[in-house]
Amino acid sequence: MDFDLTDEQELLRDTTRDVLAGSYDVETRNRIIDSDPGWSREVWKQLADIGILSLGFEPEESGQIEVMVVLTEFGRRLAPEPVAAAALIPGGLIADLGSGDQRSLLDQVGSGSTMLALAHREPGARGAFGTVGTTAAQQGDSWTLTGCKHPVLAGDVADTLIVSARLPDGGTGVFLVDAAATRRHPYRTFDGQRAAQIDLEATPAQPLGSGGDATEALHRALIRHQSALCAEAVGAMAEALELTTEYLPSRKQFGVPLSSFQTLTQRAADMYVSLELARSMNYWAAMSIADGRYDPSVAARAKLQICRSGRHIAQEAVQLHGGIGMTAEYPVGHYAARLTAIEQTLGSAYDQLQILVDALDTYDTVSL
Repeated sequence: MDFDLTDEQELLRDTTRDVLAGSYDVETRNRIIDSDPGWSREVWKQLADIGILSLGFEPEESGQIEVMVVLTEFGRRLAPEPVAAAALIPGGLIADLGSGDQRSLLDQVGSGSTMLALAHREPGARGAFGTVGTTAAQQGDSWTLTGCKHPVLAGDVADTLIVSARLPDGGTGVFLVDAAATRRHPYRTFDGQRAAQIDLEATPAQPLGSGGDATEALHRALIRHQSALCAEAVGAMAEALELTTEYLPSRKQFGVPLSSFQTLTQRAADMYVSLELARSMNYWAAMSIADGRYDPSVAARAKLQICRSGRHIAQEAVQLHGGIGMTAEYPVGHYAARLTAIEQTLGSAYDQLQILVDALDTYDTVSL
């Protein structure tokens, strides 16, 4: 199996890295996430200009590997732009199901002039594939939606929402909704990102594509989102480890560098092991999708390892930095916060284990 990136993928990685490195340092990021909308519109325009906001819309041109490459760089820089939540994931669902007229919306998304959000999660639901309580009602050719979606990543700035709802005859439909027609309650998450609660009360909606049950397409979009989160987490873990290994030789205790204490270097080595386990699972998840295999068990296994590795690396990075690791002026605490948020997005480690437990009867042999 070839894990090497192509020349085009390396160029995409390097270009993304250059744009983000030139836009963000710790002070700049802290200032931007404390302002509205919590990310840079200038950076968003740059991302649009180099084609990042339309990755995956045309599978013959780009796919999940390219998304993985880009999101890894976002994790490294802790860039707050909601590329996955406001463009790639909901846009991919439109590309998958949308009619010709609806797909024309993707040009506006790719240019950065229109932002989307996938409104699927609901209060009390666990995991990525929780039950949908929002209902869809039809009167003639018109549809309306009633329910509550929370949390909706990038829901505070989205122009158009892609909303999942329970159909009258069973199954789950996906609808386009004008965000201005809903009641939005925006808020800031503890890691500096933004989200919103979306309330729908007989809100006009348009079925995505031909309508009907879109459960399979919705699950594919959620699996792509899980893979994107895994890639971002790997980038954040790699940077947190690098910050830690650079800090240990420079910080002195009892007159000698911290790196001279064997126990501390062993703990850093364990962090590296966790990172490589996460990186391997991240590649597996993205390559499975690229091969057309949308397996919830693969997504759950990858996310489970990401959760475990992310928690380990985040906690060790803060511990090995000591007091400075807890300050807002130093980046390692922000990496820990983002990794914690990713762990809870689309299902925690416990939720991933539940998916794997539910699939036990599909295996001939199970070993621990």
